[in-house]
Amino acid sequence: MGSGASRAGDDAVSGPIPPRLARTIELVSLDVDGVLTDGALWVGTSEDGTVSELRRFHALDGMAIRLLQQAGLAVAFVSGKRSAAVEARAAELDVTHVSLADPSGKVAALEGILSRHGFDWERTAHLGDDLADISLLERVGLPAAVANAVPEVRALAAWVGTVPGGHGAVREFAEALLGARGEWERLAGEFRAGGRLSGATDTSIASAKGADG
Repeated sequence: MGSGASRAGDDAVSGPIPPRLARTIELVSLDVDGVLTDGALWVGTSEDGTVSELRRFHALDGMAIRLLQQAGLAVAFVSGKRSAAVEARAAELDVTHVSLADPSGKVAALEGILSRHGFDWERTAHLGDDLADISLLERVGLPAAVANAVPEVRALAAWVGTVPGGHGAVREFAEALLGARGEWERLAGEFRAGGRLSGATDTSIASAKGADG
């Protein structure tokens, strides 16, 4: 785990993110299933046997990603599963750093994003929920967990939220991070003045054809 972060522990909900640590972050990495979604997968087949997949995304998280981008932070989606629905959601939110089902695992996936775009582990935050996120949380500068993360993930996290994955957990983390950076009030004020962020679009459900990788 990054040297600037201390662990919140198994059962405790963490306090505020230290401002000095928050201001070092340049990239926010997000797990997908269990963080951007509630972990549920709706899978069905059409008459011709084509598999269709639905994932539910929360509108609050879409706004959170827009606010992070407005603050100059990069956002990445990192998942062990391939999903056309996730790719569609990323495109909708202008998230260009996306790695799905990398056969080398999540560490290699995020390492590739970091190296290709000039980021480093210490200036990266990762929001996770399950065992597959542990290797990332051990490396990033700001390890974070959603409220219903497994105990092993909560034990590694410097920040633990109160909102479960798929129900606005990314929004909660974004507000905590941007608040610690001293940017939340400014961004919220700009939104109140204009009614929307430039280029922002949102839907709560993205659907696509495909199967898990």
